[in-house]
Amino acid sequence: MKTSRRTFIKTGTIATTGVALLPSFSCAEKSSDIITSVQLYCVRDDMRTDPLGSLTKLAEMGYKYVEHANYVNHKFYGWTAAEFKKVLDDLGLKMPSGHTSLGKNHWDSDKNDFTDDWKMLVDDAAYMGQKFVVSPWLDENLRETYDSLIQFMEVFNKCGELCQMSGMQFGYHNHDFEFSQELNGEKIFDLIMKNTDPDKVVMQLDMGNMYIAGALAKDVIGQYPGRYGTIHVKDMIQSEGAEGFESTILGKGLIGTRGVTDMAKESGTTLFVIEQESYQDKTPMECMEEDLAVMKSWGY
Repeated sequence: MKTSRRTFIKTGTIATTGVALLPSFSCAEKSSDIITSVQLYCVRDDMRTDPLGSLTKLAEMGYKYVEHANYVNHKFYGWTAAEFKKVLDDLGLKMPSGHTSLGKNHWDSDKNDFTDDWKMLVDDAAYMGQKFVVSPWLDENLRETYDSLIQFMEVFNKCGELCQMSGMQFGYHNHDFEFSQELNGEKIFDLIMKNTDPDKVVMQLDMGNMYIAGALAKDVIGQYPGRYGTIHVKDMIQSEGAEGFESTILGKGLIGTRGVTDMAKESGTTLFVIEQESYQDKTPMECMEEDLAVMKSWGY
């Protein structure tokens, strides 16, 4: 049974995580600054059963960077930050970004401050050498009304300030609802963009997720240039699933992935994260190897 990324996040497998960026992540990019990473959710079952073996295979394929999708009880895939950093170091891997959902439970309104749990997440992210702490979901109770969304965008801005104190940036990763749902006549994505400080909050645009809602990444990049420190490189094909689309090998789908990727680079994006969640007749590892080869052929 295929598990969607949305279900994976909402059921809690991706648990809570918690400026001056280093030159390789600045918007004044040079070709040598471009980084190609892989979202470990792509190989989620492999990481669940054999995380060390899975990371070893990715490193042997030629990956140098990974993006995590599992921080549970202050551990990455069951490892403490110190243990996980040693695993990555031994394999020659770095982790410039990670996915952890920022929710209402991480903000103490009485104290006007983040909870200790979220602060520890941010500390662990900094210890791992992350440059981006990315929240990949916005709970429905935070977007039920216009006021509730706008209020939480201020928490986004405050999280940006918190991450900046450790030399990182806070980012938000879209799904499809941001482009299909409206509040007060405006799409949720536009409300997020208009009510977050560009100096404090970056966006990690998922070009595949938005396609499900009929939105095109090239249009959104053009509408908000320079807002995307990192982007998920994904291609989509039609499917019989509930959403009508599923991801596939880069360059084999409907999105025009290379053109969008190049446009993002021109807009200042330097961290490109491969993500494929459906595999057709191949294994996830086979797809990761093909996707990396495609990105290299494009010059990334």
